[in-house]
Amino acid sequence: MVCAHLAALTGCGESGGSGAAHTPARVTASPSPSLSPTRVAPRTPPTMAPGPGGLTPVFTRGLARAGKTVALTFDADMTAGQGPRAARGERFDNPELIATLKRLEVDATIFMTGRWAEQYPDQAKAIGGDPRFEVANHSYSHYAFKAPCYGLPALDSGDERAMAADVRRAFDAFRAAGVRNVVPYFRFPGGCYDDAALRALAPARVTAVQWDVVGGDAFATDPDAIAEQVLAGVRPGSLVVLHCTRSAAPATEKAVRTIVPELRKRGYRFVKVSELMGR
Repeated sequence: MVCAHLAALTGCGESGGSGAAHTPARVTASPSPSLSPTRVAPRTPPTMAPGPGGLTPVFTRGLARAGKTVALTFDADMTAGQGPRAARGERFDNPELIATLKRLEVDATIFMTGRWAEQYPDQAKAIGGDPRFEVANHSYSHYAFKAPCYGLPALDSGDERAMAADVRRAFDAFRAAGVRNVVPYFRFPGGCYDDAALRALAPARVTAVQWDVVGGDAFATDPDAIAEQVLAGVRPGSLVVLHCTRSAAPATEKAVRTIVPELRKRGYRFVKVSELMGR
């Protein structure tokens, strides 16, 4: 799979950060009213303290003391310009995947774009209302916050106001759809960021969430290959990135049916990002 083909999806290749990932002490922080969700999970989710210079902190995986826990995360991607494709019948959702996670009793974090929530408001509301799931911000537009980024269209380079507005617009879309269990976490489209992006998000008091295991499901058609890649990469405290986008990640649901029981055989427990971060 070639990363240049992954313009519509997040989890391709290495995380695209500037190398500025921070690991400050963790704190419980209340979300900022200006950029954060209006509703959060009943217990205030843990966040991380700001990095050097007040930059948004970045969380990549749990600590060793997390033990045999693993967080499966699923990016519900839809870019701002993909409305016409959805109108022609392309499906950016994956209700079968959500049903499988529920049937297998897997807790998970869904990183959702605001545009996805607008396209599928009933599904967004249902996901946010299920106690097994929490919903995190994946931007409104799924435009890159740093360019180049695997062919994604980009927000205006260095325009911190545009970045902040895009994050805020996603939270607004969640609220309009009636999404509950929204947590103050953000995933950069494509995983691409730099200090300007981390500075732009600082007023939101969110924690940026990356990953240490790439699921490799973007545009993949072999569920066994996806499962093999995930199973080979998971370690105690791992954070896995997969996708909840039927048209561009069609094999994910079937792969999950292999991943979940095998990891349970190995003694792993599935947790949301909020639990992994808080351990």
